[in-house]
Amino acid sequence: MFTELYRGRMNGYQYILAKQTEWAKNRGLDLVGSKIGCGRPVYTINVDHNLFQPLLPDVRASFAAGDGSELGSGGLPGKMQAIHSSSALGVNVFQYWKSASAAPVIASACGLCREGSDVSYDIQFEEKYPINDTFGIHPNIDVVIHNKPEAKFKRFAIECKFSEAYRTHRHGGLKQKYLDCADIWDDIPNLRAFAERISPDDKQFQHLHPAQLIKHILAMKRKFGRGGFRLLYLWYDVLGEQGKCHQDEVQEFVSVTSGDGIKFHSLTYQKLIATLATQLRSTHQEYVRYITERYL
Repeated sequence: MFTELYRGRMNGYQYILAKQTEWAKNRGLDLVGSKIGCGRPVYTINVDHNLFQPLLPDVRASFAAGDGSELGSGGLPGKMQAIHSSSALGVNVFQYWKSASAAPVIASACGLCREGSDVSYDIQFEEKYPINDTFGIHPNIDVVIHNKPEAKFKRFAIECKFSEAYRTHRHGGLKQKYLDCADIWDDIPNLRAFAERISPDDKQFQHLHPAQLIKHILAMKRKFGRGGFRLLYLWYDVLGEQGKCHQDEVQEFVSVTSGDGIKFHSLTYQKLIATLATQLRSTHQEYVRYITERYL
């Protein structure tokens, strides 16, 4: 499949779908369409079939309260049941460490803190942080690692991307209402100038969705200050032109944010999973086997 992707016969989105479909077949899982009998069969019958371990009660409650329709309704599958779901991938990688009360392990593997640090104590999903109290919808951050009150960085925020970065439809820019709130940009002039380039439409970026990342930064900055958080962009890499373009776009955003002193960095899922496998296979065999067989 990688050969087909490299030769341009299959784009990144198609490759991820093909790989995940084969994973489902290998496990004997039945797949249905978005309307059960209609649509492309890329959804598991229930959400647990798509996960390494069932959703913890508080994790399920977080997704139920989110704005992404992840759990489905009316008998139709939710987004998390899609085999190419970024939320399912995030849960499969991070919930295990929450259930084991071992947040520092995954935080360290992500490069958010040094190995052996005990600064982190919990992992939450789909947390909402308002930018402005008058805005109706607040940013939902995929994964948030909570740190001790005395820690320099109060939160490690993680934006997770899987197949959506390689779809053909374009993402939205930053709405003017954010730029009209002058006070939220006071100490980040580089990001403000960048935001103007992608407002109201983003005609520059194909794979990265910078408007979403900007909103996450504004929300976390309001709550914890410019130096009180780290934001990680965790993305799934593909070979070929799309992967190279995605990487270039990420690096441009890294340069913009670093000029304002914002702690933003990126990591591919492949590198993270390889790190976890190298360091932890002997002590977490089932978890490592699942994530490597499915996502590497």
